[in-house]
Amino acid sequence: MAAEFHFKHKHILSLEDLTPDDVELILQTAESFKEISTRAIKKVPTLRGRTVVNLFFEPSTRTRLSFEIAAKRMSADTFNISASTSSAVKGESLVDTARNLEAMSPDLIIIRHASSGTPNLLTAHVNASVINAGDGTHEHPSQGLLDLFTVREAKGVIAGLKVAIIGDIAHSRVAHSDIIGFKKMGAEVTVSGPATMLPSYLEGMGATVCSDPREAVAGADVVMALRIQQERFHDPLIPSLREYATYFGVNRQLLKAAKPDALIMHPGPINRGVEIDPAVADGPYSVILDQVTNGVAVRMALLYLLMGGD
Repeated sequence: MAAEFHFKHKHILSLEDLTPDDVELILQTAESFKEISTRAIKKVPTLRGRTVVNLFFEPSTRTRLSFEIAAKRMSADTFNISASTSSAVKGESLVDTARNLEAMSPDLIIIRHASSGTPNLLTAHVNASVINAGDGTHEHPSQGLLDLFTVREAKGVIAGLKVAIIGDIAHSRVAHSDIIGFKKMGAEVTVSGPATMLPSYLEGMGATVCSDPREAVAGADVVMALRIQQERFHDPLIPSLREYATYFGVNRQLLKAAKPDALIMHPGPINRGVEIDPAVADGPYSVILDQVTNGVAVRMALLYLLMGGD
């Protein structure tokens, strides 16, 4: 089905840039690719001869590995560059890194960086397509897309659902992409967290803000817990992790206010006993590992649509 449409974007930098039809095409394409991962031989020649560079300036397990697996399952040549092994440690600027990469003619560059807007800067210096794998506190579009895919796979629809996101909203690029994505596809989004972690612009994004997490999850179809990203702030924004877990931890008591079959999500990595109770993370309605599985399919779809989907 994917080949019947034309994907008009060269880059994936933000879910803001995508229309609902774009998102629908990505999700449909991911659905068709998911079957490949269940085969005995998990490989197709779709992107043979294409070159993909993973350029990661921040630590990553799920995102980096799933992009690499996605590329290799479609027979693309993949190369990984991390900050600790790049010339950035010698003082090379990002622009010079980009120019040197461009001189090697990659087809697509996947970048993660601590500074918001870095992927946009990269597009000005390379001819290759660029995928934003997380830039500062801005966005993480492929994570937002795999979350949409996971919810639709489990619930059958996205439009009309109530999605509650609990935790460190201010520093979460996942939260920002999820708010944009779920609102774009017709869901209602409610967020809650400590006041120090709730930025003032959330209502402008279309999210309902609740200081009480019980109010946020009331009647929710989906409850997503977020990690406290202590690496992104210097002064303490909460009294202690124990107090955070008491008031904002996603546990069975809190979930009594949600629908009985509410999906439990988390973008990872999980701090068990802090933002989410282990019994909830491993419970019957948890789709946390499904998110990881679906990440490969969604990223295969993105690579296909950007490099081989005409």
